[in-house]
Amino acid sequence: MSEIVVLDSHVWFWWINLEHQRLSTKMLSEIDRAQRVGVSAVSCYELALAHYRGRLQLSMPPHEWFPLALAGSSVELLPLTPEIAIRATELSQVHRDPFDRIIIATTLLGNGILLSVDGHFDAYVELEGRLIDQ
Repeated sequence: MSEIVVLDSHVWFWWINLEHQRLSTKMLSEIDRAQRVGVSAVSCYELALAHYRGRLQLSMPPHEWFPLALAGSSVELLPLTPEIAIRATELSQVHRDPFDRIIIATTLLGNGILLSVDGHFDAYVELEGRLIDQ
């Protein structure tokens, strides 16, 4: 069993907002069985930016939503460490999104399983056996 289940930003948003129909049965099962569920600190930036740009509607301002989303759930905020930053730069050159690369590196260094529906993630050989995308 993996040490932690890491939620990609959109999966975290759907999970917190009880939009579980958007998550596969396999994803829901992984979350339920996990001893630890986490989200990268960069996911806060991604969701805040999407909210600011009008692509995502949070139920309250981000400075109120994030503390409630974390404290009101069993989702752990995972820090961005120098080791994660370095590992993110060493990943296969699948695409350039630095935040996705940080989320992937967070998963790898945490010996975790990543839940995401991002179409680019399955091209990362590093995620073989560590990605649930459906």
